[in-house]
Amino acid sequence: MVPMMFSEVVVAGQIARDLVIEVPDAPDADSSAPVRHRQELLGGKGANQAVALSQLGMSVSLVGVVGRDRTGDSLLAQARADRIGTSHVIRRPGTETALLVDVVDDHGRRRYLEHVPDGTLLTENDVFAASAPISAAASLIVQLQQPAPVALLAARLAHTAGTRVVLDGAPESDTLTADLLALADVVRADGHEAELLTGQPVDDVTAAARAAAELRRRGPSLVVLEVSGQGNLFAGPEGTWFVPDVETDVVDPTGAGDALVATLTAALTRRRPLETAASLAVAAAAATTEHAGGRPNLSRAELDRLQPRALETVRA
Repeated sequence: MVPMMFSEVVVAGQIARDLVIEVPDAPDADSSAPVRHRQELLGGKGANQAVALSQLGMSVSLVGVVGRDRTGDSLLAQARADRIGTSHVIRRPGTETALLVDVVDDHGRRRYLEHVPDGTLLTENDVFAASAPISAAASLIVQLQQPAPVALLAARLAHTAGTRVVLDGAPESDTLTADLLALADVVRADGHEAELLTGQPVDDVTAAARAAAELRRRGPSLVVLEVSGQGNLFAGPEGTWFVPDVETDVVDPTGAGDALVATLTAALTRRRPLETAASLAVAAAAATTEHAGGRPNLSRAELDRLQPRALETVRA
């Protein structure tokens, strides 16, 4: 019998067709604009993170949902071409595959449209069916845009098996937040999500340090919080650092957080020090903003080019 092969990282999250449209200026109501360039890509937060992990040399599998339609066929073929395991991607009958439309203009502004049918969200049965690869992985990333009971089950399966649990975002309802945090090893949230998790605005480094310390007392050993427009704070057992945003020509911010989470997870899975992991993660986020669309395009050369040279130590 051939032994079953499992991945270093499993990502549980959204899979979607990502339609990226570049225009000189977005049109007003009742007007039109010429499209300079368009791309139709494998997208969604889960798929973006899986692509980034694969580009960084990690073996990765995706747990998500697509419809039994041509779009689902195309996205799964692209995922396999990206060296992503798709054995536990669900083909949901009667459900259209999710669609994300990202309209980007020449001024770095975007309009974002989402069609995410309920059927494209993971269920507890979907996650339970992926118990084996989740339990065998070194790390699991769970997007908290998925239903909270589903995220909780995935986190519990991983935690019980000793798999690192990385939570991305904040649940819409705080009913299960305490249970999720108790199972987490790593939590990453943008500014809005951090406020949802803590009930307090996170609008500067001091507030982020206080919020991270509070969240760490509730379970995770590492908390990463965005200070919007400034950078990211990384608070872990090795210390607390603030990493300013890398100065670069921002074309489209879509996918920056996905690249950050994926690169951080890759570095931690490979047992890199937190300072190194933080620096690489911020570089990956910056690299993803330099082109339209959320699909990452990561390489060691890109990370070296954009990697911050100094991190600011913060007293929590």
